[in-house]
Amino acid sequence: MSHWNEVLRVARTGNPAPPRRVEKSSEEWRALLSPESFRVTRTQGTERPFSSAMCELFEPGIYLCVCCETPLFDSQSKFDSGTGWPSFSAAMAANVVSYHEDTSHGMSRVETTCSVCDAHLGHVFPDGPRGAGGLRFCINAAALKKQSTG
Repeated sequence: MSHWNEVLRVARTGNPAPPRRVEKSSEEWRALLSPESFRVTRTQGTERPFSSAMCELFEPGIYLCVCCETPLFDSQSKFDSGTGWPSFSAAMAANVVSYHEDTSHGMSRVETTCSVCDAHLGHVFPDGPRGAGGLRFCINAAALKKQSTG
């Protein structure tokens, strides 16, 4: 998805098929993840803004889902949004991030999840860099694992 209207269409009509599926019980996820990563990814939690050093990390690499290690974001799409969460302008592929309408907490937003394991990642908004399609993927650092390249 490269533009907001595409994100909204997919959130309302259905996401592309994922490249694979990973399914585990809550007990299995809890054994694999830190308590904070479990809370964020498996119970749709949100970490405190500015609570992770990952916000300031701009070294080359790939950001993987902390649960299933699916490559989600490339560091080349990462930018400083000033929001307190790692922000990206695009997912690595159209079928690795799923989009869902989210009207919780009296707001209208689009939730992002890992399409492979359904981990809650964060939300996507239409206020990202214009030259990159205008999307801002606001992602919880607790949902990501950084893999360095080079």
